[in-house]
Amino acid sequence: MLFSKEQEDVNPENNFLIKILKKIFPLHPKLEGQKFFLKMNNRWHMTPLFVALIFLEMTDVVFALDSVPAIFAITKEPMIVFTSNIFAILGLRSLYFTVMGVLEKFEYLKYGLGIILIFVGNKMLWLNEYYGGHFPVHVSLGIIVAVLAICILASVFKEKVKKRRLK
Repeated sequence: MLFSKEQEDVNPENNFLIKILKKIFPLHPKLEGQKFFLKMNNRWHMTPLFVALIFLEMTDVVFALDSVPAIFAITKEPMIVFTSNIFAILGLRSLYFTVMGVLEKFEYLKYGLGIILIFVGNKMLWLNEYYGGHFPVHVSLGIIVAVLAICILASVFKEKVKKRRLK
């Protein structure tokens, strides 16, 4: 995240998942209302809406898998691990799209999120051990809030400077 460049153009034809789906069903090139499949020439074809649904559900799986190491860093209790994955599936997708929208508005936020991820990783690996297994929660939240505030304020300040130069 810290060193990523602007997103390149996406070519769906080269996507691994779409190639697999095309081996199962041919892809109809246009949306046909709310239909996932169309029967044409006695053969079922998937619509782009079905492809979108598959990608949406794959993001749920990715978010669920991504949350497993984080929850195991906190507890080994199976019920908490299970319920945290359920909440990850239900809520993180909307949070992800919210963050993506905010990233466009606040230019430096992606750098702040990268710094926060580095901090959280260090906390799980080293800081908890250094503090006897319990790094202070109020210090963690303070660091996270401070990094986010600095990145947001820097983005707002840069945008104001940019607008002044255009006048």
